[in-house]
Amino acid sequence: MFRFPSVLLSRRKLSSTASLPLSHPIYLIWGSNTGVGKTLVSAGIAAAFLLSSPSPSASQFHYLKPLQTGFPSDSDSRFVLAKLNQLSLRRNPRVPLSASHRVLNVSPAVTELNPVAAAEEGVGAPELLCKTLYAWEEAVSPHLAAEREGLVVKDSVVLKTLGECFEDVVERGVSKEVLCVVETAGGVASPGPSGSLQCDLYRPFRIPAVLVGDGRLGGISGTISAYESLKLRGYDVVAVVFEDHGLLNEGPLMSYMRNKVPVLVLPSIPKDPGNDLMEWFESSHYIFSNLKEIMLSAYFERNKKLHDMAREARDIIWWPFTQHKLVPDGGVTVIDSRCGENFSVFKVQKTEVIAPLFDACASWWTQGPDAIMQTELAREMGYAAARYGHVMFPENVHEPALNCAEILLQGVGKGWASRAYFSDNGSTAIEIALKMAFRKFFVDHGLIADCCEDASNERSTELMVLALQRSYHGDTLGAMEAQAPSSYTGFLQQPWYTGRGLFLDPPSVFMHKKTWNISVPEGYHWESLKAFASRDEIFHKSRDKSELATIYSSYISKVLSGFRGTIIQGAGGMHMIDPLFQRVLVNECRSRKIPVIFDEVFTGFWRLGVETTAELIHCVPDIACFGKLMTGGIIPLSVTLATNAVFDSFMGDSKLKALLHGHSYSAHAMGCAAAVKSIQWFKDPCSNPNITSEGRSLRELWDDTMVRRISSDPAVQRVVALGTLFALELKAEGNNAGYGSLYAKPLLQKLREDGVYMRPLGGLKNLTDVGLENRAGYQLDKLLFLLLIFR
Repeated sequence: MFRFPSVLLSRRKLSSTASLPLSHPIYLIWGSNTGVGKTLVSAGIAAAFLLSSPSPSASQFHYLKPLQTGFPSDSDSRFVLAKLNQLSLRRNPRVPLSASHRVLNVSPAVTELNPVAAAEEGVGAPELLCKTLYAWEEAVSPHLAAEREGLVVKDSVVLKTLGECFEDVVERGVSKEVLCVVETAGGVASPGPSGSLQCDLYRPFRIPAVLVGDGRLGGISGTISAYESLKLRGYDVVAVVFEDHGLLNEGPLMSYMRNKVPVLVLPSIPKDPGNDLMEWFESSHYIFSNLKEIMLSAYFERNKKLHDMAREARDIIWWPFTQHKLVPDGGVTVIDSRCGENFSVFKVQKTEVIAPLFDACASWWTQGPDAIMQTELAREMGYAAARYGHVMFPENVHEPALNCAEILLQGVGKGWASRAYFSDNGSTAIEIALKMAFRKFFVDHGLIADCCEDASNERSTELMVLALQRSYHGDTLGAMEAQAPSSYTGFLQQPWYTGRGLFLDPPSVFMHKKTWNISVPEGYHWESLKAFASRDEIFHKSRDKSELATIYSSYISKVLSGFRGTIIQGAGGMHMIDPLFQRVLVNECRSRKIPVIFDEVFTGFWRLGVETTAELIHCVPDIACFGKLMTGGIIPLSVTLATNAVFDSFMGDSKLKALLHGHSYSAHAMGCAAAVKSIQWFKDPCSNPNITSEGRSLRELWDDTMVRRISSDPAVQRVVALGTLFALELKAEGNNAGYGSLYAKPLLQKLREDGVYMRPLGGLKNLTDVGLENRAGYQLDKLLFLLLIFR
């Protein structure tokens, strides 16, 4: 079945132009501030590359200036062109430079525009190609100029134009030695035309960086701040270079960076406006040549690492959920980075590129952030790590843990939970929940005193769970005992497994041929299946008085009547269980004083369109487990929430009556800080455009017409679309069915080739939108088209 997680945050469309070609080195030139000499550095690198090449006829340098204000009186690309022409004539007058300068887009206020200068002076000459992508007349920050002059450019448009320029670099650079630099405007955190910080604007490409620092008084702090801003966002800084002002700023900078990043110092720049800077460029030649070699060396080293990673990984890594014998050569995805909902992966197409790949499984259902939130979480986690490192938790408290517990109890636990028990991941949260539920059952049924008085009776009561067929609660031994037999619990996987439970075969809900249906197993003796016109009808409480509710109640009562022992109910699984059945099951457990556990590790925090599925099925548990999206998926952390009655069942004068379960990193500060930020971000309509104004549910992400079309496809068995989740099961028989099925592998391969990364569960395919960047329509378009091919 395909599970397609959809996103929680933005509305941009995936653009293939976000690919970064690797055929030639490309670098971003950043400044720690405005006026630190970025353009001089760009020109110096160009001169070192073009005018010192052993084969100048085969060398080509591209200078790109995405954002230029103060135009046309101020033009950085024109400055680079002019200085390179002068240096070329000075150093090698017999081999003239072939140089051109183009301006692609200007604001209406720009009335004077220099014509395109294209000097084709001699066949086989070194080439300099300068481009300004967007220009404004007023010499102010791009966001102000764009607003005042009527040329407001979205981030996606800037990236698209820049991507097209990269494609041009590749096309022009065939059989040539090429270097491309992209010079930013102002400082690292200066706004772009939309108002986004430029360090965020260019992040999807994650282009390696050269940072032009500040050699003036105060420049050490500014340079370090700029460097940290780039590192926080995942940029690789290969060198820092700055002008010497006689203050020896390089010493503290090299000490701070611990010699991991080369720090180069340029001679002082002449202050005379009439100076043509030729002597300065000559005296700086050695520094720029050194910088050029650093850039080229880092480029080759990066490419080699990308080439070698897949082979090295196959030799030493043991992947989970993977039969290594079935992984073909070329079947390993090399992930360079992540930005919002996209992986950036190394691909060999016509040329080698770092290409975006939409993470349609939300990295196994954990992801929620867009690119902006990703940076926010990195900042919060960095602050927590710097402030706390790691501190022990029992009988201690720190601000992130307290804030996290409060926001959990006021959110997913509101109205029923009073205590938060932190652990590391979903399956350990389930283990804790089981221990809580067993104790609560003992107390409610007067069994705890008997066990304590007679040690021989401690194991006399059979401890079992009431759970659902096809449910899954994690891979730790206790969690596996609480789930029905499956591929995960078979002898090859878990030889100790006994299945300590009574596992009900629940009715499931799905769409087929444009209609919502309920599939009721044979044991319920219910034959008149009802179809529903909409999904909302399935969740409506008016169904509590239906004949089917009575059937469910009778079936559950019959099952429970012949069973003795401790029974608890865990809700979960990959199928959409009829919410009426779940509600009836909870009520039947309550009437028998059986504690109820909700496993919301996967479903909690808006994955199904609401903060907690208790809102969908209109009932609350005694205990509930949360994880994955709780931290935005960026770091593991889970929590088991419980009622005060559950907590009280562990009270006593002996420590042996306490809940003796935990791990070394309980309530770690980074995870708690990430959880607080994530939960607040998801719930706020100002930061989450996909949430309703009242903040109680997500807007509908999946187009209903398209969902119904897919459900009618002859290759499709069933479809479920809910919240950020779209699940699709293909029709399959025999060996093509079940978890081990490879039936849909061709479809998955086509999706990956088309920019969508998926990982199936047998014949079940899942798309998950992360919730902030709504790509649901894009994903369904791709899926519908490929289903036609798959048939």
